[in-house]
Amino acid sequence: MIAIEVADLKKTYRVFRKRAGLWASVAGLFRRTYEAVHAVAGVTFSIEQGEMVAFLGPNGAGKTTTLKLLSGLIYPTSGRAAVLGHVPWKREIAYRRRFALVMGQKNQLWWDLPAQESFRLHQEIYRIAPGDFRSRLDELTSLLEVKKLVSQPVRELSLGERMRMELIAALLHRPDVLLLDEPTIGLDVVSQRRVQDFLKQYQAQQNITVLLTSHYMKDVQALCKRAIIINEGEIKHDGPLAQIVDRFSTSKVIELQFADAQIPLDLKRFGDLFDVAPPRAKLKVPRARVPDVLTAVLAQYAVDDVSVHDRPLEEAIAEMFTSIKRPETG
Repeated sequence: MIAIEVADLKKTYRVFRKRAGLWASVAGLFRRTYEAVHAVAGVTFSIEQGEMVAFLGPNGAGKTTTLKLLSGLIYPTSGRAAVLGHVPWKREIAYRRRFALVMGQKNQLWWDLPAQESFRLHQEIYRIAPGDFRSRLDELTSLLEVKKLVSQPVRELSLGERMRMELIAALLHRPDVLLLDEPTIGLDVVSQRRVQDFLKQYQAQQNITVLLTSHYMKDVQALCKRAIIINEGEIKHDGPLAQIVDRFSTSKVIELQFADAQIPLDLKRFGDLFDVAPPRAKLKVPRARVPDVLTAVLAQYAVDDVSVHDRPLEEAIAEMFTSIKRPETG
């Protein structure tokens, strides 16, 4: 069953471009110049019920705009979308009860009140039965290890504790679709791991559909098997996460350990030398040249150990983004 279906979805903003200088400012009072900015430029994808999918891209790529379209916060310029059979921007009450949106940089909890008061407000908004509310709150606070913190004012909580409270508020009404926009932004490693473990466990238990945006690749690798990559409003990849490195990375890493504990002075002629810590060193080498480089290095130097591996996922994605150039306008 398809939970989210998007077809040729577009969102274009009309932006005023002010030119520099006094006379340009005066002229702008009478005649303004506008430019069309394509935040989302005709994206198409579908997500099955129960999938957890990463939605990746650089800042300004259109990720958050797409989530806002799917949550009904903004209207599209054109195109179609259906989430659980509902058109999001119609903002039907029946749809609002079936999804949740969590944005790492936006708060939905009352800042000066204890989180439990915001939870009670959610109970009334979503008309959750008292028994269900108590059992769900007990379950979520236990899973996220914040049971003793719900009576503290939100402003007294750490960033990681606040994010866990945000997740509780979003999940109290048991949504079928969860839209997550940078849920671990700014969190320390321990808090990131807690959020990751919780999302993995909860998603498996409830079989909810999750669309996750994150610049933190550890989130993506821990939670998602599929990734949709968007750049400049267009989808550049939609498929298994494991295929990203093979598809977009042009190089591999050769790690060497030398027998005499010395790094050869001319090693850099074989590739980009980095992470040198005698007797170990790493070379970044074009994928096609790996066999030739290995043959040459092993023939010339005494090597105790050697390994070849792909570059980290975040490096492969960053390489893809930097290789895509905006067309020049004249």
